[in-house]
Amino acid sequence: MSKSNSFRDVAVVSVASHQTKILSEVNEVQLMADLISNCRNSVGVTQEEIGFTCSGSSDFLAGQAFSFVHTLDSVGAFPPISESHVEMDGAFALYEAWVKLQIGEVDTALVYSYGKPSAGSIIDVLATQLDPYYVSPLWPDCFSIAALQARLLLDKGLITLEKMAETSMRSQMNGSDNPNAVRSSKDVSFENLMNEPAIVDPLRASDISEIADGGCAIILAAGDKAKLLCERPAWIKGIDHRVDSHTLGVRDLTRSPSAFLAAEKAGINTDRLDLAEIHGMTSAQELILEKEFDLNEETRVNLSGGSLASDTMMASGLIRISEVASRIISGQADRGLAHATSGPCLQQNLVCILEGE
Repeated sequence: MSKSNSFRDVAVVSVASHQTKILSEVNEVQLMADLISNCRNSVGVTQEEIGFTCSGSSDFLAGQAFSFVHTLDSVGAFPPISESHVEMDGAFALYEAWVKLQIGEVDTALVYSYGKPSAGSIIDVLATQLDPYYVSPLWPDCFSIAALQARLLLDKGLITLEKMAETSMRSQMNGSDNPNAVRSSKDVSFENLMNEPAIVDPLRASDISEIADGGCAIILAAGDKAKLLCERPAWIKGIDHRVDSHTLGVRDLTRSPSAFLAAEKAGINTDRLDLAEIHGMTSAQELILEKEFDLNEETRVNLSGGSLASDTMMASGLIRISEVASRIISGQADRGLAHATSGPCLQQNLVCILEGE
């Protein structure tokens, strides 16, 4: 929802993230302990000064019930804290924290999320989110479903293989400046990408997101507290999330109405956008989102490389918010859009509009 005079001013004041192909040297608790400590230390706060903590992760991915309870050790087991958890991407945990700050009971919040897909089979995990009666028992992999969506777009003439290759090339080139990018190259050529064989027709390897382990931590603060903690906070001017039908057969997979509506409600059209970080599993999905958000050439898209360069299940959406926020905090941008998605073929979408002052 777009911020009005009835909402508290809430801002991102600190971010920390890390992504790598395989997280083999440390476990999730050790990873998040470092990220959370870095996030708190950068603004000089202790956990006792954090009013609310919210996390996002997947027990299916971890292969253990209530796995997030173990990761609370990275926050600190004592003294007791006000804490919550969502079995979703950390971007949706950030939304819960934003609502908590709106209530006015606390002035600060810590949000974090993580995922380690290298430890299991992500295609099996994602199959469990499909229709439990008719689709999930067939165990279709997520990339094949995304390929059906890309084929629809191509057959209707809404995108081209060339445009998909351009999107993939942009991701790899932008990812060259991002130390967290798993797939990146300054020397990638359009010809090489076009000549790649399809691995899930019509998707080539470069059209599919690069699966990565990792995590992200963000600190939110309200009003004057944000100004005390950060010289240039990234203010959340609007945030909204919407959902489309769970049944793939009743949706137009060439569009994402929930992404369009979430962006509209978040206030995307109130001013120009300097940058946008959009979360898509494939190059075709990025093209759908660019159209739904009506992004023009003035808006720089996925300067981090986006999910095509590094895609961490349960954290990629929160990382998109952190990427926009960090550029606003550093003064590299004034206004940006951060997007997170969940579910097959862009089923659920969250849009967050951030601005600097």
